[in-house]
Amino acid sequence: MGFFSKLFGGGKAKGTPPTPKVKSKQLPSSMVAKEFGEVNIANDGRTSEISMTILMEPQGSGAEGWQTGMAIDASGSMEGVFGKGLEDNGGGSPPTNLLQQYQQRGWLTFIRHEGQDYPILNGDAKSDLVAKGYFKWTANVVEPVCRQVTAYLASQLDADGGTTVIYWACGDGSQIDVIGDLTADDCEMAKFEGPAKYPFGQGTVLTPAVRYFVDRFADAKNGMYIFMTDGELHDLEEVKKYTIKLCKEIAAKKRNPVKCVLIGIGDDINEDQMEELDDLDSGTEVDIWDHKIAKEMRSLMEIFAEVVSENQIVAPSGRIFDDQGTMVKQYTDGLPAKISFSMPASSKSFELEVMGQRIKQSVVM
Repeated sequence: MGFFSKLFGGGKAKGTPPTPKVKSKQLPSSMVAKEFGEVNIANDGRTSEISMTILMEPQGSGAEGWQTGMAIDASGSMEGVFGKGLEDNGGGSPPTNLLQQYQQRGWLTFIRHEGQDYPILNGDAKSDLVAKGYFKWTANVVEPVCRQVTAYLASQLDADGGTTVIYWACGDGSQIDVIGDLTADDCEMAKFEGPAKYPFGQGTVLTPAVRYFVDRFADAKNGMYIFMTDGELHDLEEVKKYTIKLCKEIAAKKRNPVKCVLIGIGDDINEDQMEELDDLDSGTEVDIWDHKIAKEMRSLMEIFAEVVSENQIVAPSGRIFDDQGTMVKQYTDGLPAKISFSMPASSKSFELEVMGQRIKQSVVM
């Protein structure tokens, strides 16, 4: 929902129950016109309230004092996408006596979860199974994505020309392994193979990673921190409480602005949790969280979809029309990067007219 959470305001007569807010829904990136960053819709059956952004990088980049960071989920479920998992190689199943040998050597242990025992192979056992031809290593699909995102942050936004990279959800699920501060050139060549200081984690605990960046860069004028994950957060309520506290401190000017973006990868993402954070009502105008699904992202610039300001002017003028061609809003003193307007709920699309062109956007999900 982004910066546009304060919809459906207005006074009520004393004693009249307030009209509940209609939840805003964010269009999937795959539906959004390439010129737009994010489109959110709240439809109460009579009116559609639209809030949207123009896709662009924040103004000023380094001049605005941005500090950037990327936190990569290193929970146990990520081993496979880091290239440390096993997949079928056509060699058949390993014999029982081999697994017994692994267990005797301490290479194979069991973790009990919800009444069932799950086998855990250490690196020696996995390497042996690969060497014997029973399995092959999975591909490291995380590394190319991390190289691209971190290099982009370092080169396009960070005030110091670098970005801080950490693994989170290590060890017991709450521990952090700091890779370090990488320049854009470093990022393009960096090895992203999983944590070295701790093993892959037994849980997915996000709060410590957020605290790490917020506390380390407390003096930065602006903070932009990306959190990559493949699954479900185990401390959602704690993250929400910490976020609300942070929002109130920022609103009171006790802290500088912070923006956090969750990027979901893989097929087991809990997008409901991501939306809960994205739509979190902190009781302030401050909005910290945004979320993206990696496979839906059209470009890396989408990580800035909620960072733009209504003070950023992208064109001298602009007009917005509903699907019947009726003008619903006009900007004569400059078209801002952040736009809000109303149109009939029956309208299935709108068009933005700018610089002699019209950009059409469907709102039917």
